[in-house]
Amino acid sequence: MEKRFRSPGSALLAAVLLLAAGPARSTEFGASQTPPQETERSQGLLALLGLEVSPESLDYVANKTQFQLHTLLTEQRHPKTWNLDEQVGRDSAAGLRMLFAVDEDIKTSLGALAKEPAVLEQAAAAVADALSAGRKVYIYGCGATGRLAKQMESTFWRPFWRSVKAEDKVWAKLAGNVPRDIEERLIGEMTGADRALISSLEGFEDLQLIGRLQLADRGVRKGDVVICVTEGGETSSVIGTMLAALDQWKAEPRYDPLASRRSLYFVYNNPDERLQPFLRSRTVILEPGITKINLTTGPQAITGSTRMQATTSETYVVGTVLEAAAERLLRRALPAREMARLGFPAEFRMADRLREFGGLLDRIKEAVPDLAAFTDLESATYAAGRFSTYCAGKGLITVFIDSTERSPTFRLYPLDTVKEPSRKCWIQVWAPASGASEAWQAFLGRPFRGLDPALYRQPFETEIEDVYLRQAALTSLTRAGSDQAELYDFSFSMFNLKNRAPRRGDLGVLVALTPEEVELELEGSYFDRFLKIQASAGASLAVVLISDRSEDETSALAGRLERRFAAAGGKGAFRAVPLRIDSAGDPFALRQQVAAKMLLNAHSTAVMAKLGRVIGNTMTNVSPSNLKLIGRATYLIQSHVNDALSQPGWVAKYGRRTPVAYGEANAVLFDAIAFLKTRQRAGQTAEVALSIIRILESLRQKRGLTNEEASRLVRSPGLRDYLAGLK
Repeated sequence: MEKRFRSPGSALLAAVLLLAAGPARSTEFGASQTPPQETERSQGLLALLGLEVSPESLDYVANKTQFQLHTLLTEQRHPKTWNLDEQVGRDSAAGLRMLFAVDEDIKTSLGALAKEPAVLEQAAAAVADALSAGRKVYIYGCGATGRLAKQMESTFWRPFWRSVKAEDKVWAKLAGNVPRDIEERLIGEMTGADRALISSLEGFEDLQLIGRLQLADRGVRKGDVVICVTEGGETSSVIGTMLAALDQWKAEPRYDPLASRRSLYFVYNNPDERLQPFLRSRTVILEPGITKINLTTGPQAITGSTRMQATTSETYVVGTVLEAAAERLLRRALPAREMARLGFPAEFRMADRLREFGGLLDRIKEAVPDLAAFTDLESATYAAGRFSTYCAGKGLITVFIDSTERSPTFRLYPLDTVKEPSRKCWIQVWAPASGASEAWQAFLGRPFRGLDPALYRQPFETEIEDVYLRQAALTSLTRAGSDQAELYDFSFSMFNLKNRAPRRGDLGVLVALTPEEVELELEGSYFDRFLKIQASAGASLAVVLISDRSEDETSALAGRLERRFAAAGGKGAFRAVPLRIDSAGDPFALRQQVAAKMLLNAHSTAVMAKLGRVIGNTMTNVSPSNLKLIGRATYLIQSHVNDALSQPGWVAKYGRRTPVAYGEANAVLFDAIAFLKTRQRAGQTAEVALSIIRILESLRQKRGLTNEEASRLVRSPGLRDYLAGLK
């Protein structure tokens, strides 16, 4: 059963106590979290605002403490990027170097793991043995790690095995050692299924129940290998999946934890001691029947943005495990010569692959000058009110993931549906396909897969006792079915060419990985068509080229593309980001895909920082779409407000004031959420920014500002300039 909703009476009592309390203590925002010794207590904040605390806020503060996660290491501010917004505003290259400097933490973490890789060797052997026995591998995640799971299936696993099957003589030798349908045997699934790739489905992430239901829905059974990946180690739906898989083992009369531990893997990125105060995390961490793979890297480059270092390290490690498993399967039947043809060296060493990350990072850093020019171009495009279109083939999922994750991280419109009369989302993605269904096939390597309401509705109605979670989940279920595929078209269809085509001032971005260098110059290819569409429209063009060719060859190719763009009539700017990443001995193309991920993550983060959607290194434009993000948003409001109240300039001008309490910040947040949901032209206004400005300006003017008044200040001067003005 999901956690029971307590009566408003008990919630009110607990919430009132928290509203009256001081702020949660933390050193992460410095002295601003320590109240002055002599404080002049002002009028109560909520009374000043004339704000009645909503039932949802009362419930959250009193009953949802297990989702108030600001103590986790991944939720802390990284000292290397403390003033990222200022740095990237002055110099994009310097800002990008700050972001990549935090990736050194991944190098350190993987280096330590390379010294003791036994747990990964065990996982690779378990995957290989399960597949040999005709069983399945189920990789499950939520949000960024859910997209990781999809990537494991559709970017790495399916393409590799289809390439093996294309080698008829090689495939014939594998009979009896490898299942004929091996590309179907690995299932990458995320909370909410394929629809959640596009944007989050509220309520799902917070339910252990949905993880259990999806495990059963995908036909996962005892003996299958289950790998659950959660960025921070506390995601309810992922934990529910892990515990449901464990229950299958515990149902046996002679259950042996050693047996289940070989098949069940929990991958996460926070220290155990930080996670154990949270019951759901502690249940897994202390369970002897589950193998834990802790990849702690530290705080993220953007506070709480686990799509970056946490998910990068998890992508690299889980991808390495799958490569090692494939190598074990193949080497049982193939000689060294044929193994080499498939991309495997004489001997595949897991530790060597982990250590390779350091060299990969060094290569990526060399691209910073070119990447900075691209960052400047894309940020200027959005600042001018224009749009971007990304096009990719082999790197399609990597590009798509970065594009969709911008929305919840920086409070942007989600990807447009075909029902939108005109473009709203700043970014769109085109696949090398001529129609919507073909694009989904190119994207996933299979048809779109949603959740069947007939399987989920009744459990949601009867087993979710929390009234708010139940309503959110039932609402999201209406947007999670297989019919959702019809709402999105990521192809070169006539609809897109007519209604979503680039215009003057827009930006087109081509992302190509080896062996797509040829297609970039091939007359009539999708890449060639894309280049010419941008040129004829008067749009600018950027090309991200990750190639195993020499640096001179890669640079020469970029030069030829610039000349082709000009010859096609291109009047806009042209930028190229050539990056040499060796593909030898990398059959899954893990190095190039991870390099593309890291480049795009840093780039999109820097773009948003330049546009004022990052303050310091905090995601003040985060969309509070689940319980964890509501907690993060509350803490950001509390921290930034109290930081401003402690500044000498504020104290000198307005006097000392009792710091804002967590419950007060949460009440203002929920009021902002309600306001923006009912406001037709709320657009991309961020609840966090709205709440911070409303609180501070109300205290400054000594009168309660309305959300409408505060929203005008969010639009101009914006949160960054508003806070700077206070100083």
